[in-house]
Amino acid sequence: MPEGSYVRAWSDFRVLPGVPEALARLNRVGIRVIVVSNQRGIALGLYSAAEVEAIHANLQDVLKADGAHVDAFYICPHDKQQCNCRKPLPGMFAQAQRDFPDINASTSAMIGDSLSDIEFGKRLGMRTVFIEGDAERQKAGAEEAAGMADGRFASLPDAVEALLRKD
Repeated sequence: MPEGSYVRAWSDFRVLPGVPEALARLNRVGIRVIVVSNQRGIALGLYSAAEVEAIHANLQDVLKADGAHVDAFYICPHDKQQCNCRKPLPGMFAQAQRDFPDINASTSAMIGDSLSDIEFGKRLGMRTVFIEGDAERQKAGAEEAAGMADGRFASLPDAVEALLRKD
């Protein structure tokens, strides 16, 4: 969604071309796929945590049709400066580590489309990959994020291809 807009329901959600196949490639080689997402709209009363969970369940159904899945979703439902889990702070990674003790930031990659995504990965010592996507949908700070990231790609499938090649 463009900056300032929120996905409030499954009808607002779009699975971008090639994403299920890219995630299936990661799943097949044993790479854990974990989503960390700021969901400020919950704090603002625009939608509920249950509605976000329903979107995640629908996404899992779509992914399953292509032999893919997300291993776990972690959300920050708080407003700015109310917690330690809102990206770029490390709280959601700590939650994931509790559930998956084998994950390590130094062997993980953060793939995202915002400055907070890239800052999150950098703070934790992860390899960072910025997804450019459509220029009109880029968030504030996109150019800074792109310049800070270890890699920059037009789409998730392109990023996954490069990560699997170890570019």
